[in-house]
Amino acid sequence: MCQLLGMNCNVPTDICFSFEGFHVRGGLTDHHRDGWGIAFFEGPGCRVFLDSKATIESPVAELVRRYPIRSKNVIAHIRKATQGVIALENCHPFQRELWGRYWIFAHNGNLEGFEPPVDGFLPVGQTDSERAFCLIMSQLRDRFPQGHPGNEALFRALGEISCAVAAHGLFNFLLSNGEVLFAHCSNNLHYLVRKAPFGPAHLIDQDLSMDFSQVAQADDQVAVIASFPLTDNEPWTAMPPGQLLMFREGEPVAALQCRRR
Repeated sequence: MCQLLGMNCNVPTDICFSFEGFHVRGGLTDHHRDGWGIAFFEGPGCRVFLDSKATIESPVAELVRRYPIRSKNVIAHIRKATQGVIALENCHPFQRELWGRYWIFAHNGNLEGFEPPVDGFLPVGQTDSERAFCLIMSQLRDRFPQGHPGNEALFRALGEISCAVAAHGLFNFLLSNGEVLFAHCSNNLHYLVRKAPFGPAHLIDQDLSMDFSQVAQADDQVAVIASFPLTDNEPWTAMPPGQLLMFREGEPVAALQCRRR
């Protein structure tokens, strides 16, 4: 399975420390070697970096490690191919425009026999993940033809769509429009909220620590979401299967639970 990493903050923050632990899962501490990508929102704009190489071999990953891009919403993905060839067009995260803003999506899992009809949003590659993203965008557009309905209505609609798609298989995903970040868990997704009083954090995948009390401001708040915890001395929360969370300003602000069929 693939690996997901997300960050949602109340102030623009760099993801360098988390990415340092995350990127070695792309071929060193785990066997995910089929491409990777990361997206950073900056206001209405979005920087997207993709590479079909493993993160531990990717010059693009080296650039991201050394370049402290600050963002309030970040989504990263390390790919283990289940559907679609190893190629750039199949690397997550995927990007689309809806209601005059960019949307970024990354998925971990496998949706068997998932060939939904889509209208207006078409996949470029061959993955079930991109097909699911196109379906989400199409259904949101059709449900709200007048434009963005507000975060609460958007969250409820996304909860219904997510539950329907998850009936086809594992559907762990991260989705953001640059304002909020949505996280849906089918089997493995964890999150952590860093806020005052800050302290040291130690990575699981590397012997590397950072004392956030030396770099964070008193009112900073950062939510980190990952397939599996990145640190071994912080209170990570495991999301229950079927849960959808909405993160805003560095904390979860709404939760929905799929009903079992």
